[in-house]
Amino acid sequence: MNELPIVVTCTDRKASPPAVDLQARTLTAADLPQRAEEWAHRLRTTPSSRTALEDLYRGDQWKRALALTHAASRAGFTPRLYAASAGLGLRPVSSLAPSYAATFLSRHADSVASSSAQTSQWWGHLQRSDGAIDLPQIAGAAGRALVVLSAPYAQAMHHDLLALADIAAEVVLIGGATDIEGIRRVPANAGLRHALGGTLTSLNVRMAASWLEHCTPGRLTDPSAQLRWEDWAAQTARRERYDRTPVTDKIVIAFIEEMKSTYPDASRTRLLRLFRDKGMACEQKRFAGLYESTIGR
Repeated sequence: MNELPIVVTCTDRKASPPAVDLQARTLTAADLPQRAEEWAHRLRTTPSSRTALEDLYRGDQWKRALALTHAASRAGFTPRLYAASAGLGLRPVSSLAPSYAATFLSRHADSVASSSAQTSQWWGHLQRSDGAIDLPQIAGAAGRALVVLSAPYAQAMHHDLLALADIAAEVVLIGGATDIEGIRRVPANAGLRHALGGTLTSLNVRMAASWLEHCTPGRLTDPSAQLRWEDWAAQTARRERYDRTPVTDKIVIAFIEEMKSTYPDASRTRLLRLFRDKGMACEQKRFAGLYESTIGR
């Protein structure tokens, strides 16, 4: 069968806006275990409609994540896709859930924790909730896993990754936060973006697809495939140069208002990335000030 579990991070963009009680910013408990219990209770009792995760998430990053299954099939695997979520834990993309707003990104209105230690603690609570899947268990059964995580999510799942390294023979981590013995980590490389396309947000999943293209059919890691990847990356990577156009405060404010109307759950950091991706220049501190004066903290 040659099963390949693929784990990707969720996205902040959803098919529908979340109800107020399913936004992490509205949690009232000060103590993290109490907040986690309150969150779990809200998920269990919400009257909001539930959607399969593969249809709930939106955006380029998610489209590319779904496309990883096709890349895995072409590489000789039977893929099983899972989403790592700060609101739900680890779940197969076929599972049902309401729209929600929760993230491990710091300084976000719906951040569930204020430190990497707290994100790990929160993740542990999520993994004890109904519907969550155990990463070492699903990967251990297959003997392999392709894990595509941003740094904040990799930090939250660090203990799971350590356990995974002990039991699975072939594990590739694209992105991540730190090297782990027993796992072949491929750090995010912005120099590949010109070849892979897309934004920095979707870079990890695009790199994962490219890794699968370089694989020996039916094998996730082997010396020849690693050499092929490393040679390709070394020859392809280019240092990014930013040639953005300076703009007035009025243009920045108009952009913020338009994007918040279109994507009400988008964080300030995400909006700044979108702004810069459009070729416009704005220093981070200036953008933060204009955002707060327009939207609030």
